[in-house]
Amino acid sequence: MLESDLLATKLYCPALPVQWVQRPQLSARLDQGLALQRKMTLVSAPAGFGKTTCVASWLHARVDRPLAWLSLEPADDDPARFFTYLVAALQRVDARLGWEIGGILRAGQLPPGEVIAATLVNDSAAADPFVLVLDDFHVIQDRFILQVLETVVANLPPVLHLVLITREDPPLPLARLRANNALTEVRARDLRFDSEDGATFLNEVMGLSLTAADISALEMKTEGWIAGLQLAALALQTAPDAGEPALVSRFIAALSGSHRFILSYLTEQVLNQQPENVQRFLLQTAILDKLTGDLGDAVTGRSGSQALLEWLYRANLFLIALDEEGRWYRYHHLFADLLRERLGALDEDEIAELHRRASR
Repeated sequence: MLESDLLATKLYCPALPVQWVQRPQLSARLDQGLALQRKMTLVSAPAGFGKTTCVASWLHARVDRPLAWLSLEPADDDPARFFTYLVAALQRVDARLGWEIGGILRAGQLPPGEVIAATLVNDSAAADPFVLVLDDFHVIQDRFILQVLETVVANLPPVLHLVLITREDPPLPLARLRANNALTEVRARDLRFDSEDGATFLNEVMGLSLTAADISALEMKTEGWIAGLQLAALALQTAPDAGEPALVSRFIAALSGSHRFILSYLTEQVLNQQPENVQRFLLQTAILDKLTGDLGDAVTGRSGSQALLEWLYRANLFLIALDEEGRWYRYHHLFADLLRERLGALDEDEIAELHRRASR
């Protein structure tokens, strides 16, 4: 892949919206990771939780280190393409970073994984302190890429702070980093908007004039999911009776995951991204208010539901753990609404059988 073929926009930290909700508590947590010289920051949450905005606002306002940024897409799940872009991102910080790898890649060859890892670590160790951000890291599934990055993460020099933004936890040695106090984590529970954040977002950023009761109701409906609040605000802006307080309250009370805006977002960004067997499991278990592995097996007529639930939870697929043991789970309310809406498209006899199995 030639340098002239690279999209320069993938190498820039995204610009912030004209208006956004400033969240100093999150920036303070990210600051702490740098101050404690932790190796890595992991920002992991489902789609629409403001992960990229969280990191970008922190970098724009609080970090004075040079920045290497790479926005990933599915096509980058190819070793030659990924490392070509990675070297290009690093060389925005220092032209010496990865220059040897870059030359081999430009010649149409892929260096051995151990050579790539050693070069990236050694070159970075000789540089001034900087931050490397890999956005949408969940699109990377290639084993060669992940093995190289695992070696790099295990040997990160103190000058390099790695930030991964992802919809699911990567197969990297997170437990080891966590045990060594080398990992800062920002999760969905940290990114959720509380009532104060929601009020700022809905009334100041989105230009609505909602009452405290309406804001609280929306916050409960969306469970602080930022994209859900934005889609709800857009729906209110386009509602024909948006100026009538009583009708606004009624609209909020009736809001569900089957609203066309929310339905489209969750379908395109979440449900349709899953393999067919996962989609079927989600639809079949949507009849349950809460579920365990055993209950999932009983309803779906298959085995392995506990392992799948644990995978869904690690993948941040709008699944909420109800206990510390990881036995009981439930779906995010709006996601459950979507699943039940889609479930209605199945054969009536099949739906009835799912309920019979759940009852038994």
